[in-house]
Amino acid sequence: MRVKVSKIGEEREVIYQEERWEILASLRELAREVMSSLMEFGIDSMAHGSIARGDVHRRSDVDVFIPVIVPSYLVEMALEKFQIIERELIQAAPWHLPKGRILLENGVEVTFPISKPKEIELEFYRFGGAITLREISEKRRVPGIDKRLMVILPTKKGHREFSVIGREKEASKLVGVSQDIIRERIQVLTRRDRIGRTGIYLRRGLKPEENFEEVFLKICSRDPNVRRRYDVLGR
Repeated sequence: MRVKVSKIGEEREVIYQEERWEILASLRELAREVMSSLMEFGIDSMAHGSIARGDVHRRSDVDVFIPVIVPSYLVEMALEKFQIIERELIQAAPWHLPKGRILLENGVEVTFPISKPKEIELEFYRFGGAITLREISEKRRVPGIDKRLMVILPTKKGHREFSVIGREKEASKLVGVSQDIIRERIQVLTRRDRIGRTGIYLRRGLKPEENFEEVFLKICSRDPNVRRRYDVLGR
C-alpha cells in the first residue's frame, strides 16, 4: 500500500489509545532482546523508525541497524539464539550503502554495513528516529520523520505531527539531522509518491554455507558499479 506524502501546512495532535502503548511495549521488547544479544558481543546497535518515535501499529516493522562495520560472522554468532529465516545482501542503488540483512523468526530485521557508511547514510536512520538499547530500557521516544514526510514529536499522551515541507530548517533542528538529508528524503519520497517505488539494484540471497563479505567481494569482481562504491570508501 502506497504511503501518501503530506501537504504543506498539515499539522495535528494524535492521542494514543491503550492498545497502541501495548503494541509499542511489545515491539520494543523484541528489539531489546536482539540488541541485548548484540551488546553481549560488543556490538552497538540502534532501533529505528516508528519503534523509536512511538507511532507504531500492529504491522510496524522492528528494524535494528548496526552503524559500524562488524565482521558478519560475529553478528551471526550474536544472533545464534534466534532462528535466522533469511540472509541477503542488499544495495538500493550502485552509489548507496551495501548492507547485510538478517531476518529473524521473531520478525526483527537486523542490517549492517558491508562497506564504510557515509555520514549522510547514517543520518538516514536518525532522520526516521533512532534509539539505543539504553534508551529503550529508559522508555524514551525520540523525534523523527515518517514516510509521509511528517515530523513526529512525542508527547506524554501520544505525539504532535506536522509536514516537513516548507519547515525543513525547523525539522532539522528538532530531529537533529542536516538539511541535506531532509532535502534528499523529500526528493526521494515525493518521487515515490508520484511514480511508485522503483526496483532495488542488488538483492542477493545467501546460502547457509556462504559468507556476506566473500559474496560481496565476488559481486565487486564482476560488477564495476558496486566495485566503484567499495573502492572509493573501502572498509
